[in-house]
Amino acid sequence: MPSQIVRALVGGFVVLVVFWILNPFVVIGAGERGVVMNFGAVQKDILGEGLHMRVPIMQKVVIMDVRVQKGEGQGDAASKDLQQVTTNVALNYHLDPARVAETYQTVGTLAAVGDRIILPAVQESVKAATALYTAEELVSRRQEVRDKIRNHLRDRLVKNGVIVDEFSIVNFSFSREFNVAIESKTTAEQLKLKAERDLERIRIEAEQKVAAAKAEAESLRLQKEIVTENLIKLRQIEMQQKAIDKWDGRLPQVTGGATPFIDIKPQ
Repeated sequence: MPSQIVRALVGGFVVLVVFWILNPFVVIGAGERGVVMNFGAVQKDILGEGLHMRVPIMQKVVIMDVRVQKGEGQGDAASKDLQQVTTNVALNYHLDPARVAETYQTVGTLAAVGDRIILPAVQESVKAATALYTAEELVSRRQEVRDKIRNHLRDRLVKNGVIVDEFSIVNFSFSREFNVAIESKTTAEQLKLKAERDLERIRIEAEQKVAAAKAEAESLRLQKEIVTENLIKLRQIEMQQKAIDKWDGRLPQVTGGATPFIDIKPQ
């Protein structure tokens, strides 16, 4: 009896060792997919999250991460006006879970995707978009440039089962000479704006002075009219006063017409 127990324990231990060596189980974690290969040949069936069985020796499972990845980098390019531009970019992407077998077969692991697909695609897209704009337009139309690069990346990467989630331009860097030229232009524009504001202020002040002078002239004209009217009235009063002073108190005997006054003498 003891020997049977020993044999059973030994048999169980051997089975455990065989299972451990052959490892017929595979666990696919959250955000991962399993690419199944039969004797090195990639199969179409993709393993989802959870516990799966595989055929030892014959089958191998490569685990691929399909969660969102982040990549950052920079690239040098020439603008439309031949200015040297260094573009710092950031990219969020992930592998298409339904196409990880195809991606692994044509490109390789996630690290290989980053080196062989993502970096060249970003550099090419940045150069293609940068060449369509002048250096100043790259800054003033930054949103448009970003969208153009992102669309170019999506069209290129989707062919290899890579989905672009988001793309952003972190910064544009230009040559020292260009920066100096931009600063000079900015200074000139600021001086121009200041001169225009000064001219506008002078014009307004001149118009105000003209308006004030017109108002003052109108006031003087009105005062002159009032003085003239008063002088006329004063002369009229003086003439009336002289007529009164010369009158002897007798009424005229005749009127200016043909009918005479009747002179009635007291009896």
